[in-house]
Amino acid sequence: MTFVVPFDGSELAEAALVRAVEYDAALEEGVAAVAVVPERKGYAREKGWIDEDEPYDVDAVVDRLRERVRTLAPSAAFECERIREFPPEAQLAGHIERLIRNHDPSVVFLGSDNVGRVVTPLTSVGVHVAADEAYDVFIVRQPTPPALEALDPHPEFYRESDAT
Repeated sequence: MTFVVPFDGSELAEAALVRAVEYDAALEEGVAAVAVVPERKGYAREKGWIDEDEPYDVDAVVDRLRERVRTLAPSAAFECERIREFPPEAQLAGHIERLIRNHDPSVVFLGSDNVGRVVTPLTSVGVHVAADEAYDVFIVRQPTPPALEALDPHPEFYRESDAT
């Protein structure tokens, strides 16, 4: 069993990855980060991977995501799927869910400020991922240190967050 984190490089995805690492240190489950990278500029701009006028180098984005995972979670596995289209959120979530299931997750750590609200935006991949009943979901809404005394805070992440 593994703690799995859908990872797009956003602040909350990073916080979810760090939280998974913190829980892994206490419970020794293992951590995997999964990413889906559409090969279309629209999604890359939406995610902040490229600026408005910047050319889109898919390989460079995948490398940056992999390197960020390696920085925050050196022992975590990283799996990335490149897809040609920029699908609707439900289809994108389907790709992510398939990658998640590849790791036989005990818990999915999901960084999202949208999941679980009474009113949920229609454009949230997290809503679809959290709806899968095959695994438990730990929702990380804030990039703050863990509240449980039994967990040691990540040694680098919170200092980085404080600097921003």
